[in-house]
Amino acid sequence: MKRLLYIIILLICGGIGTPIVGQINTERVMSIGRNALQFEDYVLSIQYFNQIIKFKPYWADPYFYRAVAKLNLDDYRGAEADATECIMRNPYFNNVFYLRGVVRQNMFNYEGAIADYKEALMHSPANRELLNNLAIAYVQAEQYEAADSAYNELVKAYPSYAPAYVTRGQFYLLCGDTIAARADYDKAITLNKNMADAYVLRAMLAVKNNDDLAEALQDMDAAVRLEPKRADYYINRALVKYYCDDLRGAMSDYDYAQLLDPSSVMTYYNRGLLRAQVGERNRAVEDFTEVIKREPHNYMAILNRAILYDLLGKYDEAIADFDAVLEVYPEYAEAMFSRSEAKRKSGDARGGERDFEMAVKLQEEQKKNPQLVVQASEKASDNIKARQESDNNINKYDRLMVYDEDLAQVFEPKYESKVRGRVQDRNVMVSLQPIFLLSYYERPNELRHSNIYSDELDRLNEQRAFAHLLVITNEEALLEPSQITEHFASVIEYGKAIEEGRGNDLLNYLGRSLDLMLLQDYSEAMQDIEVVIKQSPKFMLAYFQRAALRYKNLEYQRAEAALNNESAATPIGGVLPTQLDNVRMQYELILQDLTQAIDLSPRFAYAYYNRANIKFALERTEEAIADYNEALRLQSDMADAYFNRGLAYIKLGQIAQGRADISRAGELGIMAAYNLLKRLEE
Repeated sequence: MKRLLYIIILLICGGIGTPIVGQINTERVMSIGRNALQFEDYVLSIQYFNQIIKFKPYWADPYFYRAVAKLNLDDYRGAEADATECIMRNPYFNNVFYLRGVVRQNMFNYEGAIADYKEALMHSPANRELLNNLAIAYVQAEQYEAADSAYNELVKAYPSYAPAYVTRGQFYLLCGDTIAARADYDKAITLNKNMADAYVLRAMLAVKNNDDLAEALQDMDAAVRLEPKRADYYINRALVKYYCDDLRGAMSDYDYAQLLDPSSVMTYYNRGLLRAQVGERNRAVEDFTEVIKREPHNYMAILNRAILYDLLGKYDEAIADFDAVLEVYPEYAEAMFSRSEAKRKSGDARGGERDFEMAVKLQEEQKKNPQLVVQASEKASDNIKARQESDNNINKYDRLMVYDEDLAQVFEPKYESKVRGRVQDRNVMVSLQPIFLLSYYERPNELRHSNIYSDELDRLNEQRAFAHLLVITNEEALLEPSQITEHFASVIEYGKAIEEGRGNDLLNYLGRSLDLMLLQDYSEAMQDIEVVIKQSPKFMLAYFQRAALRYKNLEYQRAEAALNNESAATPIGGVLPTQLDNVRMQYELILQDLTQAIDLSPRFAYAYYNRANIKFALERTEEAIADYNEALRLQSDMADAYFNRGLAYIKLGQIAQGRADISRAGELGIMAAYNLLKRLEE
């Protein structure tokens, strides 16, 4: 097995040529690649599929799976090419026309998408997602009669399919029928109270039509509770609050949106306007400066900053910003008047007088001949408090930005497949927060701050035994391409060190196990960690890590079963009843490892937490609560333990205790808690 692994890694690193084909277990490489794909590590999965294609170019499968990965990475041209290659090799490959239709739709090739969807429907005529995508493609191709017919067919065949009403509502809105659009949004929400998009669209329609703003705010509250990680939802809710004259509430939502998406120009711009309105001028300047850093030619932000600098008495800075605006809009009289005043206050009376005279002259000329006014500097004639993102009318500089009314943006084609997304999270309304494990990387999360301590972890890191510091995390980060290359090479280097007897044997096996885990080859990683345990039976973190690897490997096996259509809904993790004995046996082995870790380090909270998760999966709910209790006794701010203990209480019918724990988890930064609290209220 190790020999096979080295061959695979060397191939990926480009170190071995084609004569080695016969030694490659392509089924195993395919399995690892699909595993990486199932767990959303798209870049890594592509590396594995590349090797299958290199040595078995006549196979259709790797082209299909690589196309799925590329679609998720927004490489539409590459995904289309791979889907086409798959079709050339096997035109009956399940879902390949469906996949290529989605890709082409994302490439604005609507006619090509329509043709692919029609072909796919010949193979899967009852696929409602396919029918919905076809209707969307007709809308985008401006074939409105065909779209109307497709939607009518869809809702007739699937009257309870809420997404159809959402996209048909957008179609009606595009056609100017706001009453029909509102009716479809209402229908979607009636069918599925957890459909966040429907609430948002209904709220934005109410704002646009100046309808009941209180109801619009309730809709946005519902959307935010359902999908608390969507920065654009907070931006939309801030707009509704602004229309309700709740400036502080709007700013609070912009603050949260900025945490979720620090790159959002709209967030900084709108918050800057509101800060200026409530007198927080210095902070408003900071926001407009952030906008200008990201968009150096955003002259509305520059104009706003110029006005604020003038109010703050920073006349040189204000004049510099007015200069920038007037260079692009030389006929913008109001900016000329403002610059004249800033120059006068800075002591440049002569310059101020010249600007004043020029501004007066511009106004007089514009009164005589309005055609001289460029479109971008025309006076805003409406009374709307907001402007669309793409509206560059400089006179609207003091209006909040809103997303463009590009209805095509909401017509996002969906590709529903077992190979997209985490299998263990599918078809469940709520899932446990995941287990913790050793890794080099974790996703940054400004809402939740890591506070994990372990004597053994500190000692390992003090030795500088590995290329990166180790962390204990349950928020694993996906590898960048350079990191994938690094860890493939590291596996090879550890293998050579072990064969040659170089370095610390235990650390070599542990290091290679960590690399293999990051490359999602869990069975091989487990073999190495078992060597570590044999060499150091008192090494607590080795048992902790082996338990995590066993759990990951079990997830992988379940995902493979799902891909092969072997799974069904069962009490434990989505496996067939015939597989339950094996699953329970694996869970028991995991429990043994975690119990051993606890015996070796009774104050290590994360072993209790992981063991609680396994007991929960085994429906030993009261025992799970006891372990969550111990984890929280040892570390009182462990948000994940509060969340999972809350789920355990709810499962036992102790709703009040469960709600309290879920609320505490939300306070500590688990945004999914608010989604769950919303559902508990309904």
